[in-house]
Amino acid sequence: LATWDSVHGLNGSLKESRIENGMQGVTVKVVTLLEDPFVMVAENILGQPKTYKGFSIDVLDALAKILGFKYEIYQVSDSKYGSQLPNGSWNGMIGDLINKRADLAVSAITITPERENVVDFSKRYLDYSVGILLRKPEEKINIFSLFAPFDLAVWACIAAAIPVVGVLIFLLNRLQALRSSATQNAPQGQPANGVVGSGSLQSAVWIVYGAFVHQGGDSVIGSVALRIVMGSWWLFTLIVCSSYTANLAAYLTVSRMDHAIRSFQDLARQMEVDYGTVRDSAVYDYFRNKGTNPLEQDSTYAELWRTLSRNNGQDFSVSSPSEGIRK
Repeated sequence: LATWDSVHGLNGSLKESRIENGMQGVTVKVVTLLEDPFVMVAENILGQPKTYKGFSIDVLDALAKILGFKYEIYQVSDSKYGSQLPNGSWNGMIGDLINKRADLAVSAITITPERENVVDFSKRYLDYSVGILLRKPEEKINIFSLFAPFDLAVWACIAAAIPVVGVLIFLLNRLQALRSSATQNAPQGQPANGVVGSGSLQSAVWIVYGAFVHQGGDSVIGSVALRIVMGSWWLFTLIVCSSYTANLAAYLTVSRMDHAIRSFQDLARQMEVDYGTVRDSAVYDYFRNKGTNPLEQDSTYAELWRTLSRNNGQDFSVSSPSEGIRK
């Protein structure tokens, strides 16, 4: 609009220049790069020019309607956003703009200081951060996950407690039967003041196991000692089952949320997962600048860049986001 210096003062007019006055009927050549959902190929009629759709295309159509210009759109030949080469030239859409093969670039292109030095950007309309996209791991079915809430030692103690308590009940039944032998009028297998059906060792263990799995029978306990033992066993069973239920729910929740990689530091330290990014993109240049800058001295970014740039980025990095998602 105008310039100012201390010698000549204001040079020019501060009156706003209306760009739409010079855009009516002008045909603008637009370069683009496919990336969902910003720029996508629309369903085309055979023999007709290729058409595009997407968020960025909607913005372009709105500008064309307001300013009154027409446009011809084409895809960049090297499928790159634009990165500065060692010889100082640029590739991708930025290179097409610099070399005047295109008048306008429309895509999900990131604004960086290096790019702003050579081209002009519009106001940004979307902010996003760098993230890590991982393939969803295959769900492994483990038939022994039912036993995961407790350690092996806990299960061994529970398995040992059932026959021990069963033997204790059997012995108490026998002891009660000996004390009551003079007045024994109970049927065989039912000691006086004992547990009905626990006359044999097998029956006593079965009653204890049934109580543990909440499937107890119609046991009638008459002896005070047996009531104390069975009451203690029921309380133990209640605590164990409550702990098992809580631990099982926590185990299933944590197993769904367990991701070994949560940061760039985790990504750089591990050797199991291959990783990459889009070659010659803003993210690619960012890791290159951070990983090769001797003033940074950041081992994390140095290790990340060594992997990303292996074989000039051909091993793990990709040419487009869609290719990365497919891999």
